[in-house]
Amino acid sequence: MATLLQQLASGLVLGALIALIALGYTMVYGIIQLINFAHGEVFMVSIFAAAATYKWFIPESWENTWQIALPCMLVGAVLVAVVLAVLMERFAYRPLRNAPRLAPLITALGVSQMLKEIVRLNYPDAKSAINVPRAFIDEPIIITVPGGTVVLQATSVLLIAVSIVGAVILQLYVSRSRMGRAMRATAQDPDTAKLMGVNPNRTIVFTFALGGLLAAVAGVLYGIHLNTVDTEVGFLYGIFAFTAAVLGGVGSIKGAVIGGFIIGVVKTLGGQLLPGGTGYDVVWVFILLILVLVFRPQGLFGEPERVRA
Repeated sequence: MATLLQQLASGLVLGALIALIALGYTMVYGIIQLINFAHGEVFMVSIFAAAATYKWFIPESWENTWQIALPCMLVGAVLVAVVLAVLMERFAYRPLRNAPRLAPLITALGVSQMLKEIVRLNYPDAKSAINVPRAFIDEPIIITVPGGTVVLQATSVLLIAVSIVGAVILQLYVSRSRMGRAMRATAQDPDTAKLMGVNPNRTIVFTFALGGLLAAVAGVLYGIHLNTVDTEVGFLYGIFAFTAAVLGGVGSIKGAVIGGFIIGVVKTLGGQLLPGGTGYDVVWVFILLILVLVFRPQGLFGEPERVRA
């Protein structure tokens, strides 16, 4: 029982990380129906930005005070990720907004590869994995359960809490704020929204910036939790996050979060309990995705696409 609960806890931590990244995917898709494959690289760049902030901008006297170091890393990562997301929208996606859907999709793949190579070739020692400081409480949390104990890092609890609280705040913001109404109106019909006084360009830019902020938060939490990063991490977790968004229903905030937790748990428990072991953990994730799409193509919480007359 203790081993099972330990694996379940690890799956929830992985799911929380995937959910945070998936929120960025689903926000952008909900507005302009673009699967931004470069979002995973924004996540990756934000981890390097957090590591650089700690290494180059935090005085030695602050390094052992996580209450100062962690906010500084967050500020550095958010600034880089938001600026990067806005620049991507302005120069890579906006010129293709009225193009066939395949064009921006290919552009997103190109931007993703470009960002990865820029970091790999220009960040010091980025051709191999680099260390990221923990910058948080470095003591495990031990929970006694029948048959043994479950051990969680403090960063694991922080990751789960931020994922859930962040999703709730985001849902409330989209549903109740003025900008949230503008986002929903733009997603429904940008031309009519423009007639009602909504600026679609400003709304789309804000959505990309919000997605960049979520990617930065996920990146910092990933860095302080695992304490290492390489340039391939963006592609790997980007694929998981995209899968979570599709599984939950692309465009659904609740679906992105629940999809992320489902994938985290299936990947972790599938690698331990199902045939094939850890070598087949990703296989079980995509088998689950295929089954959901066969019987519910719009995802668990998505709505069928409506075709306008």
